[in-house]
Amino acid sequence: MVTGAAGGLGRAIAAALHADGWSVLLTDVDADAVATASAPLGGWSRPLDVRDEAACATVAAEAAGTPGGLALWVNNAGILATGPSWTHDAATRRRLVEVNALGAMNGTHAALTVMRAQGHGHVLNVVSLAGLVAAPGETVYAASKHALLAFSLGTLADLRMAGVRGVHVSCLCPDGIWTPMLHDKLDDPGALASFTGSLLTPERVAVRAARLARRPRPVVSLPRWRGAQVRLLDAFPRLALALTPVVRAAGRAGQRRQARRVRPEASGPRL
Repeated sequence: MVTGAAGGLGRAIAAALHADGWSVLLTDVDADAVATASAPLGGWSRPLDVRDEAACATVAAEAAGTPGGLALWVNNAGILATGPSWTHDAATRRRLVEVNALGAMNGTHAALTVMRAQGHGHVLNVVSLAGLVAAPGETVYAASKHALLAFSLGTLADLRMAGVRGVHVSCLCPDGIWTPMLHDKLDDPGALASFTGSLLTPERVAVRAARLARRPRPVVSLPRWRGAQVRLLDAFPRLALALTPVVRAAGRAGQRRQARRVRPEASGPRL
């Protein structure tokens, strides 16, 4: 089961899992788009707003009723809003937290209800490097991802304390991914943090997600070196603040590089 699977990373993860032999249920708030995305992957789709706890439970129950039960639930659905935290109104802040954090919590709880009863299963939460370190310009988004990381690891610990060994929770923390979430952010100073590293393709992240589905681990960053880098900055917040101008410069350079890749006319001769 993959949420937010009508396009971008969600569709890529669903395709990678399908290629790996999984029977995949694709869900998204856009019913028509997710039905189209599911057609070459078995045609199994359902509309789902992850903010709806009851709807998540219904989808989990449906998946549980199939041969083999519900083996994997991927919480991928997410949204991004950029800019200083004080520029977001209350509705925007609430929507970021409801989709990115509470939505994933709803999905996790729905999946665990089934998985704990059947004695096995795996919840894979797509977090972000923004869940490992504060990302300037993406502050509220990062806060929602920090919440998801803490919830995921705490839930995994709760499972083990309860003696549940066959159910796993994993967090995948990728660097910036070139999906529609960033397509309109090439000139956005609030999105600089997403362009400071190696911009990833959805397919590369999806391949890593499929590997993680086969072999659960609590936290996986992609690329690995970026995870180590941001954890170091998180451990030394004064250093991170001092390096803010460097982050800004690196992010702007990354935006320009990506713009040259996707806007050939931007680097062509001027007449």
